[in-house]
Amino acid sequence: MASMMTSEEIREAFLSYFESKGHLRMASGSLIPVGDPTLLLTNAGMVPFKAFFAGEAEPPNVRLTSSQKSFRTPDIDEVGDATHLTLFEMMGNFSFGDYFKEDAIKFALEFLDTRLGLPKEKFSIAVHESDDEAEALWLQAGIPKDRIFRFGDEHNWWGPAGNEGPCGPNTELFYDFGDDRGCAESDCGPNCEHIMNEQGEVCDRFVELWNLVFMQFYHNLDGSRTPLPAPGVDTGLGLERTVVILQGVSTIYETDLFQPMIKKAEELTGKKWGSDRDTRYAIATMAEHGRSSTFLIADGVIPGNEGRGYVLRRVIRRAIRHARKLGLDGPFLGELVQATIDKMGGVFPELRNNQEFILTVIKLEEERFQQAFQNGYNLLTEALAGASTLSGEVMFRLWDTYGFPVEMTQEIAEEQGVAVDMDGFRKEMAAQRERGRASAQFGGGDRAKIRVYESLGVGATRFQGYEQLTGTSPVIGLLANDEAVNEVTEGQDVEVVLLDTPFYAEGGGQVGDAGEIVSANGKIEVHDTQAVMPDMIVHFGKVTQGSVAMGDSVDTYVDTVRREDTARNHTATHLLHAALRQVLGPHVRQAGSLVAPDRLRFDFSHMQAVTDDEMRQVQWLVNERVRQNARVIKDEDTYTSAIERGALAFFGDKYGERVRLVEIANGETFSFEVCGGTHVGHTGEVGSVYILSEASIGAGMRRLEAVTGRAAERMVWERFHREERLAQLLQTPQSELETRVQGLLDEVEALRQQMGSLERQSSLQAAAGLLNSKREVNGITVLAARTEASNADSLREVSDWLRDKLGSGIVVLGALINDRPTINVGITADLVENGADAREYAKELGRVIGGGGGGSAKMAQAGGRQPDKLDEAINGAVELVRQKTS
Repeated sequence: MASMMTSEEIREAFLSYFESKGHLRMASGSLIPVGDPTLLLTNAGMVPFKAFFAGEAEPPNVRLTSSQKSFRTPDIDEVGDATHLTLFEMMGNFSFGDYFKEDAIKFALEFLDTRLGLPKEKFSIAVHESDDEAEALWLQAGIPKDRIFRFGDEHNWWGPAGNEGPCGPNTELFYDFGDDRGCAESDCGPNCEHIMNEQGEVCDRFVELWNLVFMQFYHNLDGSRTPLPAPGVDTGLGLERTVVILQGVSTIYETDLFQPMIKKAEELTGKKWGSDRDTRYAIATMAEHGRSSTFLIADGVIPGNEGRGYVLRRVIRRAIRHARKLGLDGPFLGELVQATIDKMGGVFPELRNNQEFILTVIKLEEERFQQAFQNGYNLLTEALAGASTLSGEVMFRLWDTYGFPVEMTQEIAEEQGVAVDMDGFRKEMAAQRERGRASAQFGGGDRAKIRVYESLGVGATRFQGYEQLTGTSPVIGLLANDEAVNEVTEGQDVEVVLLDTPFYAEGGGQVGDAGEIVSANGKIEVHDTQAVMPDMIVHFGKVTQGSVAMGDSVDTYVDTVRREDTARNHTATHLLHAALRQVLGPHVRQAGSLVAPDRLRFDFSHMQAVTDDEMRQVQWLVNERVRQNARVIKDEDTYTSAIERGALAFFGDKYGERVRLVEIANGETFSFEVCGGTHVGHTGEVGSVYILSEASIGAGMRRLEAVTGRAAERMVWERFHREERLAQLLQTPQSELETRVQGLLDEVEALRQQMGSLERQSSLQAAAGLLNSKREVNGITVLAARTEASNADSLREVSDWLRDKLGSGIVVLGALINDRPTINVGITADLVENGADAREYAKELGRVIGGGGGGSAKMAQAGGRQPDKLDEAINGAVELVRQKTS
């Protein structure tokens, strides 16, 4: 019988067991980055999958073990049940070029049986229908044949991640909770899809516990599969599901992993977890989504409308929606986040390190949702007006754009007697999922060009540009008009591949080098350099003299001024990044950059606008390091070692087996990053750094632009002389420019107010003449006329004045404002009390001028798009009054 163990004890038991089997323990992290699927993480860094598995790279013969957080996007109503989570912890063991199926199966059973005390008779196994070897190994390990089940690709085949790559069968170990749980059908087994209750829940008797993936084949672009000479193993054991079993509870939410968050949700809502199914589901969703949001934000994800940011926003708003169901309208997620940090911060220190940032992000997103909710409510109100059915498209837009719960949409519509098109909504949801699946696939648009590069048959280009800016090399590839050629001549746009090059290929935000390639018979002006494939550098340019042929020996000359200016800007981005983290906090992470010769752009995560004082501190810190002339130290190391040494690396970047490191230090390290770009030797070479601007580029994302070196000197010179010219124009000393400009602005504002007053007087004088056009309609005084007005406020003021002069009556006043027809309707209070409504008149007249209207019963305004219809509307106002007062 399994013994009661805490989640911490289970995690440590797993890692210790595999360490005893010769596995290298990897540091626990938060989200496993799903980056380049062609790269394989090993203890030596990133290794190309294809080269390793095809036997082209030396197998590292490495065993790894880890416990990592992984994230998945659930179906809209999936989270909250007994087994599904958006964020889960996967304990794994991996073999690359070492053991394969036999040991993987032996390790799994031995750990569960001897370390955790789970009896074999509780296990059932799923294998791929073609994997006789795996079935034989399970039988040999003591699993009865009647507890081994075969399935097809849908359940038991992994990969490839994209159109090509490693793949293979997988085998899954299921835990059987017994026949008193689940659907009670006679054919119940692993992957059972029988419905077990009236709520439509799928059978949960058999729960997948451990998945063992055997990377055995390489899936080629033509659909064929080639056996790998160096197969590997990748396994995953779900911590949360394991804890459920060992702690003897029914659901994940009753384990020690979730109880702190569940209890906090109970405290906040005043509801009890087990009181009823809906309450249990809502509290589970609040706890789970609060937990997953905490880890996502700690990993640098910011709520937004795209990618991971959009997923985070959905998760947060879904938690808020379920809290509202329990009557919790105010902010609450911060307390769930704090409970998560308190529970898991010991294992995942990034939670505690970024605690303030996480809480700030959550607070701001909760506040944003209140505004989004109000905007959605306004849209819904408009859509319901006069409708018999609310379209699925509107429901989806409310849900997708404003985070508006579909259940709440239904409820409000039903209160107003409007049906809802749920089928249309489901179609929109299905279309969105299809778009998501399509965008997740690798496109083939550039495949033809890639094949052209592959057809050149050249090896890797040796980059020598860190040490030198000139060189000599044979030409090993020439392309013109996207075709491989043997010779290029004057006037042609060309792509050149060399065996060796000092030209830096665009990467890490840094633009590619420019310069010249010169042969005995010709010259090519290079305007850009790109790494079009791993390790292949292509020089893009134009033949300006003579001809260049395959095999020619050429001299290469990088544009030194351009390279030096670019290097200044790249070093400046590192200085800025370090300074931002020091001033704003360690949550700041690079989210993108542009490093060009004339400027730099740096995108970073931060939830609030950077104040002038904070930006002043950042610029001062950067220039202080420049003045210190600190050393810029370049080094190489394995990726894993670099991270252990404290180097910063960034999500989404692709790193090779060995990485280049750039450290800025003057005794004490100021900046230390993984970076393959080019840099100056000492910070003093940067010259000066001036920040030009800082602004938001999306929720939680900021962008600053800056200049250095020559560009900074030009900017200072231009601004100094601009100030000097302005002082001459305004005939004032430069030191008093600001005071002089403010004085001029005050004078302009005074004149503007004077002009406005004169305009109002003129308008009221003209309005007095309009009183002569009033008439009686069914005993009501009506004044309908066209006038001149410069803006809507002026028209409204004249309309109010005329209404007051009438004492009792209706005023309809029209004007063209910025070539758009506008009509004001004013009704005196006595007529409003008798049922008259200015909004009704504004709507009717608005239709005539091609628009609509709204406002209050006493004063309303209509606007439209047809200025030629204004007179028709004014003339028809009297008849409209007659109809409504008959």
